[in-house]
Amino acid sequence: MMRTYHCFWLLFWAGQPHQSFLTLLSKRTSGFPEKEKVLVLSGNSRKDFSRSKRSWMWNQFFLLEEYTGSDYQYVGKLHSDQDKGDGSLKYILSGDGAGDLFIINENTGDIQATKRLDREEKPVYILRAQAINRRTGRPVEPESEFIIKIHDINDNEPMFTKDVYNASIPEMSDVGTFVVQVTATDADDPTYGNSAKVVYSILQGQPYFSVESETGIIKTALLNMDRENREQYQVVIQAKDMGGQMGGLSGTTTVNITLTDVNDNPPRFPQSTYQFRAPESTPPDSPIGRIKANDADVDENAEIEYSITEGDGYDMFGIITDKDTQEGIVTVKKALDFENKNLYILKVEATNTHVDPRFLYLGPFKDSATVRIQVDDVDESPVFSRPAYIIEVKEDVPINSIIGTVTAQDPDAVKNPVKYSVDRHTDMDRIFNINSGNGSIFTSKPLDRETLLWHNITVIAAEINNPKQSSRVPVFIKVLDVNDNAPEFPMFYETFVCENAKAEQLIQTLSAVDKDDSFSGHQFSFSLAPEAVSSSNFTLQDNRDNTAGIFTRKTRYNRHEMSTYLLPVVISDNDYPIQSSTETVTIRVCACDHRGKMLSCNAEALIHPTGLSTGALIAILLCIIILLVWLLVTVVLFAALRRQRKKEPLIISKEDIRDNIVSYNDEGGGEEDTQAFDIGTLRNPEAIDDNKLRRDIVPETLFMPRRTATARDNTDVRDFINQRLKENDTDPTAPPYDSLATYAYEGNGSVAESLSSLESVTTEGDQDYDYLSDWGPRFKKLADMYGAMDSDKDS
Repeated sequence: MMRTYHCFWLLFWAGQPHQSFLTLLSKRTSGFPEKEKVLVLSGNSRKDFSRSKRSWMWNQFFLLEEYTGSDYQYVGKLHSDQDKGDGSLKYILSGDGAGDLFIINENTGDIQATKRLDREEKPVYILRAQAINRRTGRPVEPESEFIIKIHDINDNEPMFTKDVYNASIPEMSDVGTFVVQVTATDADDPTYGNSAKVVYSILQGQPYFSVESETGIIKTALLNMDRENREQYQVVIQAKDMGGQMGGLSGTTTVNITLTDVNDNPPRFPQSTYQFRAPESTPPDSPIGRIKANDADVDENAEIEYSITEGDGYDMFGIITDKDTQEGIVTVKKALDFENKNLYILKVEATNTHVDPRFLYLGPFKDSATVRIQVDDVDESPVFSRPAYIIEVKEDVPINSIIGTVTAQDPDAVKNPVKYSVDRHTDMDRIFNINSGNGSIFTSKPLDRETLLWHNITVIAAEINNPKQSSRVPVFIKVLDVNDNAPEFPMFYETFVCENAKAEQLIQTLSAVDKDDSFSGHQFSFSLAPEAVSSSNFTLQDNRDNTAGIFTRKTRYNRHEMSTYLLPVVISDNDYPIQSSTETVTIRVCACDHRGKMLSCNAEALIHPTGLSTGALIAILLCIIILLVWLLVTVVLFAALRRQRKKEPLIISKEDIRDNIVSYNDEGGGEEDTQAFDIGTLRNPEAIDDNKLRRDIVPETLFMPRRTATARDNTDVRDFINQRLKENDTDPTAPPYDSLATYAYEGNGSVAESLSSLESVTTEGDQDYDYLSDWGPRFKKLADMYGAMDSDKDS
């Protein structure tokens, strides 16, 4: 049993430590040199693959990071109890970084690191070791796993999460007020030593601020920091590892701290008294000056409200706040008058609109100043005693009667005299006039209320010494009514009475209108004219309601004896003085049926009152006559224009009198027209009728046409044209310019005669087209076509 289990033993390296390692220890750590580490493997020597009890004396290695030596860094040694030292075993290594980062001596089992290791990149490496028979390649030990841990060194300085921090706090904050918290991290191992233990400290920013060493919280350290004295602070914070001990690495960051404003400063006027001048002609709501109280605060804490608290011009002036500039604008509320008062003294107060109760102990947040306003005298326009005048006058007032007076005075101390005039743009008809000296308005034309009730004129008052100084005032003149119009019929009354009418029959109801006004209402009375009372065939009954009725006095009327009655009616009003008028009612006698419906009135039809009146018929007749006259004038003008158009000269263009084409604008009358052009005259000039003249124009001078020789029937076209050309050249009646003459001459005819089928007396089948071949090459195509047709028929 003792041979079955072999002990694991560990050999410690007693030789000289590695130079580079010792050098590293001297720089990074303060400890003893690392002894040689041997990992011993054990197994059953008789049965290579039988299960055997084995244990590790050392199952992990430790290496320091950031090795800087020139040789490989020694890690440790693997050894198996099956190794007899005869070189029959071979050590192999697998796992993280095996063969690249870690290599093993297959004979001795020594493990070395070939590169610099960084714990922050990978802190632990897991590898597997095994011893195999070099000859057979079979393992003599089962594969075993071990760990290489990288020991940390302090090679990373603390890093802040931000390069620059920005923070703000209100000014006048208490000591210990939180500002901001900064944070720094260290990449080193926090579980190994103090490499990652960070401590904060302040390098710049004292004595205004402080920082907590463990948390990085920055707080105020000074009482009553005033933004108006200093607004920006720059604080530098340091984070150092190793717990802040000597030799630790550190990093810094900058914190920009701004003090925000609070309302801790009241407004203050830079001067106690302000002087302004304003001319007395300054219109209301006009600014005359600005004042400003200074406030060291900003934004809403510097907003100021201005007000007038007291003074003798409290009701004459006002002050408003300019929100953009925080200035107080002094304005005029009422019209100024130098003659009444020329100096005003005001007390103006400036107050903060947003007051912070925490700082009321600093004093009242308002200030006051005195404003003196001097009113300057100016040459003012005359001032009327009223802003407008209303005058009432009766319409029957005589011409040149004074109807009212306007008054204006110069408000200046010198009291310049004033002259008056009427603005004629407001009185185009010159109905009114004014006395230029005393302002009395009088009429210059009669007034008529029924024509115009109100007259609105404008009166001008100007200084005599300086007419530019003038003012205007409206004058409203109301024309009062007097009873100067008699009542009258509202329309022309024309009615009828039936021949078979009965006595006391109502045939028409009358009413009246009056152009005058009546405050109590019009009351009209109706009666027959005195001359018609006894002789009239009709009676009039006043209904006492401003209407009256016409009644028949007798039974039956005869239109052949009397076709029309004119009944005079007197209409009176009850105003003073009483006005009356006599109106006439036309009554026609008409034939009616048994129901009283009108049939006819004499020889002319009577238009029912609901139809067209006599005046309307006359108007229609006049319109028809005017229309007929207009049509007649139009026809005459049209005929004159056509006659003038026929006299137009042959030459259309005035610029060029050569090479023109004569246009007659005459199409001819066809075959039945024997008065137009006779083609026979072209061949026989003797056929020209001496009495026939040109029909297109009226000649100015009559020339006898020259007789030309008769052309022979066999005359060639060229000879014919030359002959006619020679005749025109010597003809004194020909136009004095070149013209185009159309002769319509065909010549003697063609040998081919006519090709028209209209003259053919035979059928298509009887036609013989062989003669087409004799006509020459021009008819060859035609001869081939008809020759082919004959061949088809024969076949």
